[in-house]
Amino acid sequence: MKNQPLRPVWVLPVIVFSQFAGTSLWFAGNAIAGDLQSEFSLGDGAVEDLTSAVQLGFITGTLVFAFLSLADRYSPSKVFFYSTLLGAIANLGVYFIANGFIGLISFRFLTGFFFSRRLPRRHENIC
Repeated sequence: MKNQPLRPVWVLPVIVFSQFAGTSLWFAGNAIAGDLQSEFSLGDGAVEDLTSAVQLGFITGTLVFAFLSLADRYSPSKVFFYSTLLGAIANLGVYFIANGFIGLISFRFLTGFFFSRRLPRRHENIC
């Protein structure tokens, strides 16, 4: 224990901010759900479907990431970074690319899929 190098003081704030920013992917779509409903003339159940798509994407992504052991095969920080980046791009797809309900559902599913990235156990106690 005495020979462990000291961690820089900025590590914990960076991790907290990264988790906060990554979590915003989940809530960003919910914040504009009403606007999406009026913009795309969606029915009453569409907002629930969009929320379910994120949750289904999260579950699917969790299974895929766990099955492929991505965070164990590759640098966990890179897996986290690229997953969050791809999730953000999927979130942008809702605004720039989606032109109907199927597009919205697809991009929200992908947002949930990439949101599911997770660091392996050995890295959880980093701070």
